[in-house]
Amino acid sequence: MTAPDHIIVGSGINALVCAAILGGKGRKVLVLERNDRIGGCVRTEEITAPGFVHDVMATTFVLFITGPAYAALGSDLARHGLEFCHTVTPTGVLRPDGSHAIIRTDRAANIAALNAIEPGDGDRHANDVGGIERNAGLLFSLLGGNLWSYPTFKLLAGEAWRRGPRGLAAFLGEALVPARGWLESGYESDLTRALWAPWVLHAGLGPEDAFSGQIAKVIAFALEAAGASIVKGGGKNLLSAFEKLIRERGGEIRTGADVASIVQAGGRATGVRLASGQEISASKGVICSVTPTQLYDRLLGGAKPAGEPDAVKNFRYGKGNFQIHYALDRPPAWKGEGLGQVALLHLTPGLDGVSKACNEAARGMLPDVPTICVGQPHALDPSRCPAGKAILWLQLPEAPRHIKGDAAGKLIVADGGWTEQLREAYADRAEAILASHIDGFKETVIARKSYSPADLETMNINLVGGDPYGGSSTIDQAFLWRPFKGTRNHETDVKNLYHIGASTHPGAGLGGGSGFLLGSRL
Repeated sequence: MTAPDHIIVGSGINALVCAAILGGKGRKVLVLERNDRIGGCVRTEEITAPGFVHDVMATTFVLFITGPAYAALGSDLARHGLEFCHTVTPTGVLRPDGSHAIIRTDRAANIAALNAIEPGDGDRHANDVGGIERNAGLLFSLLGGNLWSYPTFKLLAGEAWRRGPRGLAAFLGEALVPARGWLESGYESDLTRALWAPWVLHAGLGPEDAFSGQIAKVIAFALEAAGASIVKGGGKNLLSAFEKLIRERGGEIRTGADVASIVQAGGRATGVRLASGQEISASKGVICSVTPTQLYDRLLGGAKPAGEPDAVKNFRYGKGNFQIHYALDRPPAWKGEGLGQVALLHLTPGLDGVSKACNEAARGMLPDVPTICVGQPHALDPSRCPAGKAILWLQLPEAPRHIKGDAAGKLIVADGGWTEQLREAYADRAEAILASHIDGFKETVIARKSYSPADLETMNINLVGGDPYGGSSTIDQAFLWRPFKGTRNHETDVKNLYHIGASTHPGAGLGGGSGFLLGSRL
């Protein structure tokens, strides 16, 4: 390959989307990945037993298939083997007393089911997801567009004209309502509240955080409209399709290429220097899909953003993630009807349970009763395991990065770090909750594999403290202020050096949004 136009540092979903978009414009792109494989948080391995294929970290791609990156690249990725598996029951909730609710990709059915739980709750659901539809143009432009841009200014001016300035202000103010306020004011049933409360955790928020109510409504709309799809055969097939497409468009991907620093000349980024000492030039610039810590402290040698000397130091990372994977001898025998076909099932006491566990983790405590998200990939994609067997993907989104103690007062924390012994003991706590809902669960377990937040960071240095969302997503680190208060789209102070990834707008998730925005604009 001749000297590339663009070098992309990192190979997560945003980097791959950006490389494919730029390649489609005829740009020569070189993707450099420090690990021995591409993918960032998309990683597929047989980690429990032979023949059981697990998505180790990320698994659900609803944000990708509903986003603009997939609209632009989907048909080409399909040519290269990408295929999704779906279910009509994307999510549900199961409480300790066995009460449960299931959401389908059918609005009429959901309205009826929620009204059966509590009269009026289904009608409120219809109004909430309908409101997302009615305001889709404004909402999704703000959630996924370049905010510092003429199109966004024009959009807001048009909305102010149509709604009136106070009407637009009221809409934006309503969007800041926390999930607790939305759920307690809008839904009468604790079960309905429990259904949606855990989903704010998947946006890096808690139920008391501003904007968490709106993001929960958006998630409810997306799940109902598109389900909770997974990649057939595992996320590795998404990566394979991207790699083939990028190479087809003239790009190159190199693994085991650890970028140590950005090379600059005359105030411009002109290339990179690898840890091996090799320098690689780029004629049109360097794009970094990394955290602010990696970009400024490592790649830029401790440089400070202009006008914000403390920005990197003050950037906050969120709670860690804890993962558990099971290979089972047979599908789980859930004690609730229909739960075996749910793609992502939350086990939680309810809204207060989510709030309590979230607060405990934020204070550095191991939650007494963690919120557990149970994925059942075998129900969507039988090819993931031998016939008649099953796999489970468990995510515990409320795990402390640095442990100060155990909220249950049972586990001993020595030095604040995650040891193997502590990891397995905490996995036992989650397994006890899981087993209480499944008949004969322990007898079906072939193997279990757990990952603490520290394990996740070891696999991917951008998961600081096991935070999979690229930093706290509270409103002060979102939208115009992500990652910093002076941020302008995906630009940096260094000309031709750009910043993408979960730490930048539009934030975390598998939508590839920042990669798409920058690739489309350059």
